[in-house]
Amino acid sequence: MPDPFHRESDGSIDSSPPNSGLDRSLNKSKRLTRSSLFAETFSGKKKRVGRFMVLWLREADDADFRIGTVSSKKVHLRANRRNFARRRMREAWRHLRPYCSGQADVVFVARRAILSADWNTVISEMLNLIQKAGLISPGNAERARTELEASNGWKLH
Repeated sequence: MPDPFHRESDGSIDSSPPNSGLDRSLNKSKRLTRSSLFAETFSGKKKRVGRFMVLWLREADDADFRIGTVSSKKVHLRANRRNFARRRMREAWRHLRPYCSGQADVVFVARRAILSADWNTVISEMLNLIQKAGLISPGNAERARTELEASNGWKLH
């Protein structure tokens, strides 16, 4: 009888994602988790508004370029659709974060249009918002645009 925990592969197949040298992880240390930090971010009133999301900045001494995502029932009444909106924003941030610099925490608030938006448009808007907020230099923004288009086949506007 075969061992259920034995892999048939000889170990020569590496299924891990390719390493591009950029840290694209979003572990707990790179996310805002405390509600007090969200409240502090919203009270700062530093925001940039886009069609699919709103970017809020929290500039403080303890800011460490963490991300928070919010989607309210204004986005959709069903929780799975709100979760989808938050996942889209986190995934876009995961690709753009390595090109950013600065000392700020970022909160993205989803808008209803993100649910039906094309992925290329969502990531392009996030890139434009973080550029307007001063979190990415124009050179790095162009580098991010070209590298993401080349590696993923996306057409960013």
